[in-house]
Order: sequence, then C-alpha cells, then structure tokens
Amino acid sequence: MLLAVDIGNTNVTLGLFRGEKLTGSWRISSDSRRTADEYAHQVAGVLGKNLRRVRTMAVASVVPPLEAAFRQSSRDLFGDDAVVIDHDSPLGFRIGYSPPSDVGADRLVNAAAALERYGAPVIVVDFGTAVTLDVVDRHRVYLGGAIAPGLELAGESLFRRTAKLPQIAPSIPGAVIGRSTRESINSGLVLGMAAMVDGLLERFFAELKARVRVVATGGAAGVVVPHCRLARTVDPDLTLVGIRIVASRQAGCPPRARRR
Repeated sequence: MLLAVDIGNTNVTLGLFRGEKLTGSWRISSDSRRTADEYAHQVAGVLGKNLRRVRTMAVASVVPPLEAAFRQSSRDLFGDDAVVIDHDSPLGFRIGYSPPSDVGADRLVNAAAALERYGAPVIVVDFGTAVTLDVVDRHRVYLGGAIAPGLELAGESLFRRTAKLPQIAPSIPGAVIGRSTRESINSGLVLGMAAMVDGLLERFFAELKARVRVVATGGAAGVVVPHCRLARTVDPDLTLVGIRIVASRQAGCPPRARRR
C-alpha cells in the first residue's frame, strides 16, 4: 500500500491507497514545532493496523521543515526514505514556469491528476490556505496561473486587522445581502471568492482563446463552487490522487487511462 502525504500550510492530509483505490484519508494539523517522532506517532495512530501494510510514503510539501520531518518519519516507520515530489519528478507534462523550482508541489500533483482524469487543456482551482488557479494547455505544458488568499486566511485577516468584526467559519450563504455582521462577512468571503474565481477564469479563457475544462479541489471547494458559474466539477481527492500517480510513475508503474 502507498501512503500519500499532502503537506500544506494549515493541514497535512494523509491518503492510503491500495493500488489505484483510495481506501482512507485523514487530516492532521500542520505544526513546524512538532518533531519527526511526534508526526510518526500521529501517522501510526491514524493508520492503526494498516501501518504494517504500507510499503511506500510519497510526499508533496509546501512546508520545507515538515517535509524533512516526514522524510524522517518514513525512515522510522517504514524503513525507507519517502518519495518526495518536486519539479524534477515524472509529472507527465512540461513546466513552462520560471523558474520551475518555484512551483509548489501541490500545484504540480494537482495538474498531473487533472491531466490523467480529465485530459488537456485543463484548469485546476485549489481552495486551500491559498486559492491557486493552474493552467495546463492543450500541448500539456503547465503555464502557471494565479495565487490569492484562501477563504479562511481572508476571514482571519478581517478578524485580526479590525476592532469589531468577529471571526467566523465560512458557510454557504443564505442570501447575498447579509442581514447581520456575521451574514455580511460570510457573504463577502464566500460570494466574493466565487466572483473572484469566475473573473479570473474569464480572463484565463480570453488569454487562452478558448473555454477550458475547470476542476476544483481543496477544503473550501464545497462552500464556494456552488456559487461559481465557471467552476462546476469538484474532485475532493485530486491532490492525493496526483501524489499517487506521480509516485507510481517514479516507481516505474504508470497509472491507467484517464477518467472523463
């Protein structure tokens, strides 16, 4: 079995694969102060009896200290170093971004999974700590995209930089016009995010001179996408699947054909 590890700024998401099937997933908080031993203990706890069945850990990380911790955890738990995915991995597309090393591993595995599942051209919108929009053109070239603050980050900024606005957990708004401060913040965050994503996608389409398939993923996709006009497909496991695909290629076991 393969353990896919998506290390983000807010959460670490673990996905357990038996072949191509995702059999379980878990989230633990990202904390650079934790040691490799502490993360190894957490991973062992969530995997339970499945721990002994894992043969490989594959990691996509945007937090260098945590990447190092999980590499050590892999050695401690499984007796081998983790497969670490970066711009030099067998991604299945060419990177037209300068420099290629600046592209986050999460964006790379998202693009790899989207290409295999939906074909090219494709745009991935990832609603995480940051909202990222990534474009792969019809020639299977990763062009880049856009990065903006994510839903929770924007809400936290409002709370921290104002005297009277409360911190809220964003949810699907009941109306555009909020009838209370909490409703107004929620409307501004969620519907504002949806409008921003639609606006960027319209500009992407104009620059590409074509409408392109759009796939959304990330923790806030379920809240925002219902209010988007141009992003309708949600694939919640896209990042974990991308880690599995690239790690399989790296081990010489290419995944099967795409899903449409």
